[in-house]
Amino acid sequence: MLDPDGVIKTWNAGAERIKGYSREEILGKHFSCFYTEEDRASGLPAQTLATARAEGRFEREGWRVRKDGSHFWAHVVVDAIRDEAGELVGFAKVIRDVTERRQTMEALERANAALFQSQKMESLGQLTGGSPTTSTICWP
Repeated sequence: MLDPDGVIKTWNAGAERIKGYSREEILGKHFSCFYTEEDRASGLPAQTLATARAEGRFEREGWRVRKDGSHFWAHVVVDAIRDEAGELVGFAKVIRDVTERRQTMEALERANAALFQSQKMESLGQLTGGSPTTSTICWP
């Protein structure tokens, strides 16, 4: 959970496992510490909160940073939490490490591209007369 300014107020074991910070290390810090330098420079953390505040939810995938500095591909959902009067009291943030899924999709895309290139070369070979199925017709 984040407060309305993006300061981390609660932390669970799943977050600790994914990001590497203990509860004591991370409570009270701003959630932008999980973003890459480039994303912080472009204002993505502020945009995340502004979108969740205005629309009720922010959802996106992107690179995030662990305590040890390593990067992982994350699916992030930030929901605005409001009290009975409709006042924003904070945000619920759920993050999933989907790096493995992304790597699998990239490998599939590379395999598809290689297959397409192979088929294209085979077709080109057939057009230029290199097809083993070409037969010669002899007239008597």
